[in-house]
Amino acid sequence: MKRVICLLSLFVATPAISQTLVLPPSDVDLVGDIKTTLSVTGDSLLDIARRHHVGQEEIVLANPSVDRWLPAPGSTVILPSRYVLPDSPRQGIVLNLPEMRIYYYPDGQDSANAPRPLVTHPVSVGRMDWNTPLGTTKVVAKKKDPSWTPPESIRREHEADGDPLPKVVPAGPDNPLGQYAMRLGIPGYLIHGTNKPFGVGMRVTHGCVRMYPEDIEEFFSQVPLHTQVTLVNQPVKVGWFGDHLYIEIHPPLDEDAVSDEALLQLAVDSVREKIADDSRIAVRWSRLRQAVKEKSGIPHMISRQDSI
Repeated sequence: MKRVICLLSLFVATPAISQTLVLPPSDVDLVGDIKTTLSVTGDSLLDIARRHHVGQEEIVLANPSVDRWLPAPGSTVILPSRYVLPDSPRQGIVLNLPEMRIYYYPDGQDSANAPRPLVTHPVSVGRMDWNTPLGTTKVVAKKKDPSWTPPESIRREHEADGDPLPKVVPAGPDNPLGQYAMRLGIPGYLIHGTNKPFGVGMRVTHGCVRMYPEDIEEFFSQVPLHTQVTLVNQPVKVGWFGDHLYIEIHPPLDEDAVSDEALLQLAVDSVREKIADDSRIAVRWSRLRQAVKEKSGIPHMISRQDSI
């Protein structure tokens, strides 16, 4: 059961703030590469995350032994930039909420000289009491330098915290939407920038999808109106790279109240569905259990090399 591996480099040469990959063939699900960097004096993990296009929780989960705020100078920091693609059609924008990451599949035809790209960005999503909704919608409007009209519920919340909001927050450096906003077909929800970039990669919003300022500037120009947006909830992702099976586990959303035992069962069921009872695939179940225990967001190879 040989699978074709994309022979092109998985990374396109781009600035450090952008991560554009080559979309692999339909029978390959793993993209990107795990890299490392060294911390320097004055760095926090959040500084390193933004510099290398990673969200806050992503980099913390990938580096449990590194201090979030004061990593020792010269510490090796893992950059979790390898991904199993979500189990979703490879079109438009796909947002996996537990992962807090967007995947964008621009329209276009593959060719020998111009492979189809895949763009990915870390994002923030709604906190437990302000959930980002699931489902399929579209980008219905785009606005540069947006003003913000906070809903009454958010104004009441800020009032209770002693931080009252005006009825309309004008465009500018104090606007929580940043410089760019894309309105979704689900009323009240946006993909937008931020004036608080260190919150990217956490559940801190009132349901909207928040991006680094430099990311949304690029993304805004790439995404046309009416682009499909699919929001999924997949703490477990399973995929192929050649003949080898990988699993990627993220902490489930708090409101789902998924125990470790239930998460393990979900992982086992997902693997069995992926291999479709093919007796030639030997799964290293101990590695799967370790991936569930760690929930690091880093893909683990769980098939034996001699399984085919």
